Amino acid sequence: MLVGYANRSDVVVLGLARGGVPVAAEIAAALNAPLDVFLVRKLGVPRWPELAMGAIACGGCVVMNEDVVRNLGITDAQLQAVVDAETDELARRESAYRGSAAPVDLTGKTVILSDDGIATGASMLAAVRAVRQARPARVVVAAPVGSPSVRNLLAREADEVMLAVTPPRFEAVGQVYADFHQISDDEVRAALRN
Repeated sequence: MLVGYANRSDVVVLGLARGGVPVAAEIAAALNAPLDVFLVRKLGVPRWPELAMGAIACGGCVVMNEDVVRNLGITDAQLQAVVDAETDELARRESAYRGSAAPVDLTGKTVILSDDGIATGASMLAAVRAVRQARPARVVVAAPVGSPSVRNLLAREADEVMLAVTPPRFEAVGQVYADFHQISDDEVRAALRN
């Protein structure tokens, strides 16, 4: 699906940490393109952290699901506490993965943003919006799996959305993987080194 981006000097592949980095590493290798990590953190609902009320990306870009916040009665103080905690984790991971190295310059580039799958789209939407701030020429979203509704959501903001599989009854990214273990910081660092 991405073969048209192979061997081009203007292409950069960014993997959403952590699960998207191994996928992005394969894409970067196949396209002969540079690989970097892009950090996004889900903003989990207090008491149910697996339920996303939004996401935060590098550079402070926040995307909120206002319906979830309103319907669950999440207060401004609760929201700020989650944003603060996830901002701290973003900084920790940035240091752990990059050290003192600067991120790849995205200005004028075609940026391929990749993840292991896209369930709600909040994290990828935050990534697209944050990457746009770096003034790339194009933003392409690529993932092995996602829902048709997520494709439509992301197509409003990305220049191209490529999902290899869109199961009709898609509920979670892990449902399409035989091995869906939690990717470690060491695995991310190894993928970036290679």
